[in-house]
Amino acid sequence: MSREKIFADGFAFKRKENAPDFVVGSMSVKVDEAILFLKDNAKKGWVNIDIKQAKSGKHYCELDTWEPKPQNNSNAKATAPVVEQSTVEEPDLPF
Repeated sequence: MSREKIFADGFAFKRKENAPDFVVGSMSVKVDEAILFLKDNAKKGWVNIDIKQAKSGKHYCELDTWEPKPQNNSNAKATAPVVEQSTVEEPDLPF
């Protein structure tokens, strides 16, 4: 399955190597380019963007184009899973 990458125009991600563990990186947004990209790629008011790492080690932002396959609901009925309740009593917990 070969699909063409769609880079997220106006978005740039940089990894912060010397930052504390809780800081992954920083995102920069070039407003004019990003607005056009978002308007052109919005579906139901949303645009999903993946942050990926190239073979070179640099990070880039790519449009997530994944869509679920339509399900055939003509014969399928949505049923909730049956959950059995345990009759074993749990001991009192100390907290």
